[in-house]
Amino acid sequence: MPTGRLFVITVDLKKAGLKPGQKVLDIGCGSGRHVAAAYQHPDVTAIGTDLSFQDLGQARERLLFHDRLGEHGHGAWGLNVADITALPFERHAFDLVICSEVMEHIHDERAAAAEIFRVLKPGHTLVISVPRYFPEWVCWKLSDEYRLANQGHIRIYRKKRLVALFENLGLQLIGAHYAHSLHTPYWWLKCLVGPTREDACPVNLYHRFLTWDILRKPRLTRSLDRFFNPLFGKSLVLYFVK
Repeated sequence: MPTGRLFVITVDLKKAGLKPGQKVLDIGCGSGRHVAAAYQHPDVTAIGTDLSFQDLGQARERLLFHDRLGEHGHGAWGLNVADITALPFERHAFDLVICSEVMEHIHDERAAAAEIFRVLKPGHTLVISVPRYFPEWVCWKLSDEYRLANQGHIRIYRKKRLVALFENLGLQLIGAHYAHSLHTPYWWLKCLVGPTREDACPVNLYHRFLTWDILRKPRLTRSLDRFFNPLFGKSLVLYFVK
């Protein structure tokens, strides 16, 4: 499955300050979008962890696809099965830690935050993203099936709560933004008709539009996405320094 080029990332690696030769950890990496993006930077070692063998298999295929095409920065990559509350890495092991769309699934958020803090080097960057409150609240109201998917959505974060969780550990918030506003209507439509339903014409048409947008990146839709992100971007993205 050539998944290498058809993906969009939530984290802005430039804002995260990723530099050549650094070591990056993506916790809950899923199909490897952020691992693959980091791996394309010069001499970066990109490590992904997840609990799902299926997702890690997709991530492996994505990274091997980049290897075959030579689309990498001549660094290294690795994938591990790992629990966010008990990461198998030494203290201060990573220059950049990414945790995208994971915390909302974790029962013990404090244990997860403590582990993230432990493996991040002092003076370096953590990026956390979660579903934004209002778009996610609408999804919950429209579909219990959505709420219970992917090991269940435990909570919907407000920005203030998530910031406090990590600031209480000693991290400092240095930036924030919203992402994927054009994806929000897609998820509302999916929740309205049923998240697993595959024969809904409006959902399929919107998915084709999003696929076209990801592949072509036309200036108009990129501008629209940036314009609407502050209003109803699907994801909240926070940048901290330790």
